[in-house]
Amino acid sequence: MSESQRILVVGPSWVGDMVMAQTLFAELQRQQDCAIDVLAPAWCRPLLSRMPEVRAPLDLPFDHGDLKLAARRKLGRSLRGRYDQCFVLPNSLKSALVPFWARVPVRTGWRGEMRYGLLNDVRVLDKQRYPLMVQRFVALALPSQAAPPLLETITPPHLVVSEDSLEQALRAHGLNRDVPVLGLCPGAEFGPAKRWPEYHYAEVARDWISTRGGQVWIFGSGKDLPVARAIRDALPGAQRSSVQLLAGSTSLEQAVDLLSATNAVVSNDSGLMHIAAALGRPLVAVYGSTSPDFTPPLGSAVRVVRLGLDCSPCFQRECPLGHLNCLRQLEPARVISALQDLAVKED
Repeated sequence: MSESQRILVVGPSWVGDMVMAQTLFAELQRQQDCAIDVLAPAWCRPLLSRMPEVRAPLDLPFDHGDLKLAARRKLGRSLRGRYDQCFVLPNSLKSALVPFWARVPVRTGWRGEMRYGLLNDVRVLDKQRYPLMVQRFVALALPSQAAPPLLETITPPHLVVSEDSLEQALRAHGLNRDVPVLGLCPGAEFGPAKRWPEYHYAEVARDWISTRGGQVWIFGSGKDLPVARAIRDALPGAQRSSVQLLAGSTSLEQAVDLLSATNAVVSNDSGLMHIAAALGRPLVAVYGSTSPDFTPPLGSAVRVVRLGLDCSPCFQRECPLGHLNCLRQLEPARVISALQDLAVKED
């Protein structure tokens, strides 16, 4: 890889996956100085602009599932001559079309949907050999016969927020950091089987406010606003003024910056969970229907809390047994204890 190596990465389309893709960018730059551009949906810009390894985000103007062959061909042709190698992270056939039409000399990716021809550096994935997503990303930067990268040798995701950007977000929402901030991320786009009950979150919020004299910021999309309100409304009246409902009122850019200002975060298995970990925030990650075995949040100040019932992980959007015991029976005391442990470690 020469110093002038120009790299194009076709990025994933999920928040958590995009955060974890930074492990590949870091490995590429660890090997040698290179320029990395990332082709991804426009919503990824707030993440990519906070990754120091990325030179430029390039908007992929297609909705999830769109084929649009003519538009992909046009985009690919507009990129001809600009790159020496492309890494295609999604496994779909359509994700390999743009670099093929861009005539990038080396097009690297896992075989996925039988992409021979579209990719010319095709890797065959052995899931047992590469059990973690970040191992699969980083392995693409290594020779095909190299040993699987060990987790401890992988540079974890590390988003960087500027002080100016943070101050703008704080002013926009009338927030301050005068007292310790607990961030709550109670939503999960995948479905309700990932959501720890709001009354459990409320108990954690109550403890944070009463024992630390702190405040609580609740993050999420507009869909999560009813849950955020339920958490606030479950608190004693005197504590409700210490809760800020940010769900649905922040851009992703603002959410990233404001999460960087928290003293600790409690989150379901979600994209915001991975963002919090990449910001280096002390994080308690609550798991129920899913497992941390494939895409765990990476960081030195992370605690995973789960029950590990016989019926979990089921990876279903809704509990197939109708009881959601994997989350309902996970008591707030365990999360509160994990937060206390993180505070001791941070001190």
